Amino acid sequence: MAQPLETTLEQTPTVEPLNPENVALLEQEGLSVRQLDPIGVEIYGADVRNRLSEAAIKALETEMANRGFIVFKRQAGLSPEELIDCCKWWGGREIHSTHGIHPATPGRNRHIFRCSNDGRQGILGVGPQWHNDGSFEAATFSHSAYYMARAPENGGGTHFAHQGAAFNALPKEKQEFWERLVSVNSASSVTHPVVHTHPISGRKSVWLHLGMTGAVIERLPDNDLTLEQLKSLPASADSFRLLDEAAMKDLFNDYNDLLNDSFEAGYGIRYEYDTGDLLFIDNWAVAHRAAPEAHRPPEQQGLRIMDRVTIKAPRNLAPQFGLPQYINMAGHHPFNKDGVWQTGGVGFRWKNDIRMQN
Repeated sequence: MAQPLETTLEQTPTVEPLNPENVALLEQEGLSVRQLDPIGVEIYGADVRNRLSEAAIKALETEMANRGFIVFKRQAGLSPEELIDCCKWWGGREIHSTHGIHPATPGRNRHIFRCSNDGRQGILGVGPQWHNDGSFEAATFSHSAYYMARAPENGGGTHFAHQGAAFNALPKEKQEFWERLVSVNSASSVTHPVVHTHPISGRKSVWLHLGMTGAVIERLPDNDLTLEQLKSLPASADSFRLLDEAAMKDLFNDYNDLLNDSFEAGYGIRYEYDTGDLLFIDNWAVAHRAAPEAHRPPEQQGLRIMDRVTIKAPRNLAPQFGLPQYINMAGHHPFNKDGVWQTGGVGFRWKNDIRMQN
């Protein structure tokens, strides 16, 4: 059974405040900036139909990396082309689309993933568990856009948790253990580190898809070697083990508890949208999930319509310890036989009484 997570004074999670120089630069361009508590930033006075300066884009990309997400307020009426154009400001500066197209998608645009609580208006039931978008890709999306075409009257937002601050909240022994772990996606066989260093903020950040992970590999410790030495040394199959079912359940429950605790511990937020909000996340810095209310039918919550666009990363989120970017989950694995090796779209079911769909 998962043990309670305890935070010491030295490990108190912190999220960087807005950088005053970035705020001044943005204000010079006529933008008003509001820091949300404890993560996120709202931007007023922008019209994303008009490209910002490169300096402003860089400043906002840095704030996303540090604070998780930004929201351009009052952007109602964006066309599909206008939405997609401003998504190209971030990350790899191009769109990376991997989804199907719902019939109600505006213009049947292949780059827009339309979600709704009404099946006639969009895909139902998206994202109930903590995850990062595109975890089935080697170059997991650097950023994602969530455009609230119609906000429900009775709430139905998104929960965000800062994964750098979450790492800081872990006890030291769990930090050391998680840094030796690599996950394998159950659908695509791609591998990702459970702890990575964010390329912009430089923060160690946790990373685990709770709805699409089929295995977790541990690099076994060596008392004579540091973690950095382990990362640089060639390793054989006997240097690794697959986590068994009990260890997997502990890890997944600990991760879920860690992100659930973010609301009280000062590194998570339940964000409620207004119609016309355009929210961008740094997908390597924050995990997210849909609020439970987002999936309630329109008769209870009001109609909810959200358009998602995903943005190419400049690099792969690569595993460590000499492991390959892909390990074929449909084939034989070279690790201990008692470990979990679960293929399929959902992966390892760490809890039986929750819905898995991401």
